[in-house]
Amino acid sequence: MADVNRGNRPLSPHLSIYKPQLTSITSILTRITGNALLVAALMIVWWFLALAAGPEAYENASWWITSFVGDLIMLGSVWALWYHYLAGLRHLYWDTGRGLDIETAENLGKACIIGSFVLTLLTIIVV
Repeated sequence: MADVNRGNRPLSPHLSIYKPQLTSITSILTRITGNALLVAALMIVWWFLALAAGPEAYENASWWITSFVGDLIMLGSVWALWYHYLAGLRHLYWDTGRGLDIETAENLGKACIIGSFVLTLLTIIVV
């Protein structure tokens, strides 16, 4: 028989039930930065294609990339690159079977976040 009380119970757990954990946030952030890097790569490819297309196309692309919005996107992509790189190293470490306990996993997540900001600042200073 069909369950007549189906509408009175939740279909699945929702975000309001779970407390956000650092490991879940860093996992989501890894996916977001991966997609953001794709957008930045497309902007750079557009710039190269404009360079090959001629002076007018190149001026247009250069204007967008060197504008305030373009600078923010490129700065964000530098941070995303460092974060995604460090998160990848963390996953490689986990693939060896080490660092999977909660305390170490959270410390590695904090290291990814802090390290990405430090490396981004160093990149800006050096470049």
